[in-house]
Amino acid sequence: MTWDVLNIIGTIAFALSGVFVAMEEEYDLMGVYILGFVTAFGGGAVRNLLIGVPITTLWDQGLLFIIAFLIMTIAFLLPSYLLETWSRWGVFFDAIGLGAFAVQGAMYAAEMNLPLSASIAAAALTGTGGGMIRDLLAGRRPLVLKKEVYIAWTTLAGIFVGAGWIHSMPGYLIILALIVMFRMLSVRYHWSLPRRRINM
Repeated sequence: MTWDVLNIIGTIAFALSGVFVAMEEEYDLMGVYILGFVTAFGGGAVRNLLIGVPITTLWDQGLLFIIAFLIMTIAFLLPSYLLETWSRWGVFFDAIGLGAFAVQGAMYAAEMNLPLSASIAAAALTGTGGGMIRDLLAGRRPLVLKKEVYIAWTTLAGIFVGAGWIHSMPGYLIILALIVMFRMLSVRYHWSLPRRRINM
């Protein structure tokens, strides 16, 4: 049940995120579907390759494909004034997808009895993989490489779930909420990790 809820939350959030980016770049309907699907399912595919899960398991998510398709179609058909309102929430939807898939990725690795490092990596790649693919296809610099803190928040899920400190639905939702909150705060207040520049 927990797995399914996180899957649905992350799929809807990232599918919408992909749709908004596609429409900002003025892609046609097929471009909207492609960008939405790779955003919603790309992170899971990357995670599966990393931790040794057969890539073909991606095609066992028939219900999620249908949900993503319906959400993207509805978003594409929204009147312009509603679409403009919804598109302002693009960062929020991306944050929800980041949190939901980070928790799900950490759960996946933990259930396979992989070490803590694998849970952290699975959380990071599940949470950010789809967004990275989306941004690259849209010709944008991936969010994960921008100055606001992004991928670092997924380590919350990797550590707490991978270490076995959290193993119930309320706990997973708290971690999800924390990731979303910290991600939005990092955007609002322009938090960033330390950087260095080498002048050549």
